[in-house]
Amino acid sequence: QVQLVESGGGLMQAGGSLRLSCAASGRTFSNYAMGWFRQAPGKEREFVAAISWSGGSTTYVDSVQGRFTIFRDNAKNTGYLQMNSLNPEDTAVYYCAAVRRVGVKTREEDYDYWGQGTQVTVSS
Repeated sequence: QVQLVESGGGLMQAGGSLRLSCAASGRTFSNYAMGWFRQAPGKEREFVAAISWSGGSTTYVDSVQGRFTIFRDNAKNTGYLQMNSLNPEDTAVYYCAAVRRVGVKTREEDYDYWGQGTQVTVSS
């Protein structure tokens, strides 16, 4: 199995940037597609971004397109979410997820492994 641990969350003013990390252990992370989801208080978890196991394909929810970038360093078994131009609507607990599948996956049910989440808070 794969264990995922998110880090890099914190408090940031609107317009600022954060980089989230998702460290994987267990099976080789390079064989897994990876995604990021987020959940704001009182809201359902929503898809944010996904990347294929090769890193060659990515997709984003419209609300973060152009502001967030998902990438990975398979040599380090780590995935990342670079978040720029943050706004208060980005405030949520961010979760990384992985699944041993080809292509990008955008649905929560597509993923088998999940991290514990990291809090991102954006102040106005």
